[in-house]
Amino acid sequence: MRNLLLSALVIMGASGDPATRAADSAAPIKVLVVTGGHGFRAEPFFQMFEDNPDITYATAAQDKAAEAYDREDLLSHDVVVLYDSPSTITEAEKVRFLSLFVKGVGVIVLHHALLSYQDWPEYERIAGGKYVLDPAKESDPTIRGSNCWNDPGKSGCKPDVTIPVRIVARDHPVTAGLSDFTLTDELYLDVHMRPDVVPLAATGDEVLVWAREQGRSRVVGTMLGHGPPAYGDPSFRKLLAQSIRWAARR
Repeated sequence: MRNLLLSALVIMGASGDPATRAADSAAPIKVLVVTGGHGFRAEPFFQMFEDNPDITYATAAQDKAAEAYDREDLLSHDVVVLYDSPSTITEAEKVRFLSLFVKGVGVIVLHHALLSYQDWPEYERIAGGKYVLDPAKESDPTIRGSNCWNDPGKSGCKPDVTIPVRIVARDHPVTAGLSDFTLTDELYLDVHMRPDVVPLAATGDEVLVWAREQGRSRVVGTMLGHGPPAYGDPSFRKLLAQSIRWAARR
């Protein structure tokens, strides 16, 4: 891990002060939206970004695994929104991923991106949580595995349910101005949550939205955002837009 971090620092050189990234508050926030490895309804999903006046965005549709991190323009973005679910990542791509947090690029881990890189613990730590596909790979035997497809509604997820979303951090910029709301969405169960996250929204005992900081970057994670009912919901859209602004230090 130390070697990966040193390599990320070499990529960045001496630059990367996040204060300079937010210096021009009038400029649109540059967002890279990363997809691949999991199906979704593309048109209503991307409409959320089209309708956001604060941003310009590019897309990275991955065909193999984590090739978005091979992009030459990766570090030119203010925020990377992860809506992908790849299983593998090369050592070189790990270095490029870690360079985001040296540069101060914000990261949003959205819904099924919590399934990514099951064999790379560092990703789970950075994301703040993990949807566990194989409990045998977990060092803690008390963590139950989640398999939405083989055991729906019991130990993995509940698809298309009405979720009462409770705002637990009303003063945080990500959730500021949001009242409790209900959302028809897919609810993940038994997600392995890290202890250093700041809970922002919850339902029952499940944390739904959280924040943390990694290196020079701000990270927001959420279980929400499965399909069109969420994409079109005003409260979810506001949550996503404010997550992007906070991660971009605007």
